[in-house]
Amino acid sequence: MMLLAIEQGNTNTLFAVHDGTDWIAQWRAATEASRTADEYAVWLSQLLDMRGLSIGALDACIVSSVVPQSIFNLRNLARRYLNVEPLVVGDNVRLGPAARIDKPSEAGADRLVNAVGAHLTYPGDLIVIDSGTATTFDVVAADGAFEGGIIAPGINLSLQALHEAAAMLPRIAIQKPARVIGKDTVSNMQSGVFWGYIALIEGLVARIKAEWGKPMTVIGTGGVVSLFEGATDSIDHFDPDLTLRGLLEIHRRNTHMGA
Repeated sequence: MMLLAIEQGNTNTLFAVHDGTDWIAQWRAATEASRTADEYAVWLSQLLDMRGLSIGALDACIVSSVVPQSIFNLRNLARRYLNVEPLVVGDNVRLGPAARIDKPSEAGADRLVNAVGAHLTYPGDLIVIDSGTATTFDVVAADGAFEGGIIAPGINLSLQALHEAAAMLPRIAIQKPARVIGKDTVSNMQSGVFWGYIALIEGLVARIKAEWGKPMTVIGTGGVVSLFEGATDSIDHFDPDLTLRGLLEIHRRNTHMGA
């Protein structure tokens, strides 16, 4: 089996290839809702060729997307160029325990995939923190069910808002400042964003744990969360492969591999 896994967020889309044993290739592209299946195929074919692979060798596909208008084109990519019907998270795909929230249909595909990946790897009750366009805090029960959580603005979104709304504030990169108290505009902004998000994480994790009332393990995933490694004790594990692990497991549960 050669599986193409596509994980599409609001900002970036990850394409990864699994050969039945390991993930052998990964690429990211900017998410553009209007990108056609043919455009995806040209881009992907070139990258596959650079790794000694071909698009014709891919014989399975799973898609997780939080951009509904893109799903049509990603589905056509699989149908036209892989000659397979893709599994699309949310389309009657078996995930495991049902989401225990008021409106299960509203749960983002990315959050459900992360819940599967986290439960597969870590025992007990969990909090999964994933920071992209939004920063999400997802509660996963010991039986694997998605119990709900919190959505906050992502760190890059906050930086963009500061820059665009305040004429005197520049666009800056995210990095850990040397001091909490900034001495110039840039260090002020860096401290506010970096330590502000640390405080957001620590405060919300503490409140979730207090409300849940049982021990919980906290997992951080996504490229932005990794910036906070070593800066807080509130995150127990940093796991950049959580989403891919969840996609692979969902594929297994919905094909002969999981039979």
